[in-house]
Amino acid sequence: MVTEDSPPGLEADRGLLSRTSTAERVAGVLRTRIAEGFFLPGGRLSEQDIGSALGVSRNTLREAFRLLTHERLLVHELNRGVFVRMPSVEDLRDIYRVRRIVECAAVREVTAKPAAYGRIAATVADGDRAVRQARWQDLGTANIRFHTELVALAGSERVAELMKGLTAELRLVFHVMADPRRFHERYLPRNHEILTALGSGDGIRTADLLSTYLDDAEAQLVEAYTERVPRN
Repeated sequence: MVTEDSPPGLEADRGLLSRTSTAERVAGVLRTRIAEGFFLPGGRLSEQDIGSALGVSRNTLREAFRLLTHERLLVHELNRGVFVRMPSVEDLRDIYRVRRIVECAAVREVTAKPAAYGRIAATVADGDRAVRQARWQDLGTANIRFHTELVALAGSERVAELMKGLTAELRLVFHVMADPRRFHERYLPRNHEILTALGSGDGIRTADLLSTYLDDAEAQLVEAYTERVPRN
């Protein structure tokens, strides 16, 4: 029923609400699967297979695809379908530019051992365990969780959402790497060093260590990445 206070035409949009919320949930599932490497860069996504597996309509799935395309995780190619996006070197550089801004700011204001120190330390311990068991993809996951927990120190839901999107894009970059051990293993000792500085409440030193860490990681990734992915 339209009342005097109701904006005109909104009743016609009521049907979009349930579809959009479902599409967002589907996008969340696919985003997680992309981050986990279930769908690899350059891989084509089958509407029929995914829609059947998730039990959603084609329209809902297409809306989810649209959302993930907006997040730069998918790309639609005319007459070919929807594919997991292959990030460019320029994308990689931009991701790390944003990471330096966000992550360093999140730790710089620390002046005492954070309440979340135990959660952050647990991600480093997970990385140690992955190395002992030679589970290199798990080491990558632990490393990403380490940085996600650092960003959570900002106490901002908006920053956390930004980091979630960056993490999914970063996973696409990591999946292009032929040897995950080559990249991730060398940074575990640095995670320990950052953790120690953080535990002492020295936010300035933590931010400096983190900035150098991200500079070095970007340089290494760009060098390896350009060997495998042509520039757009």
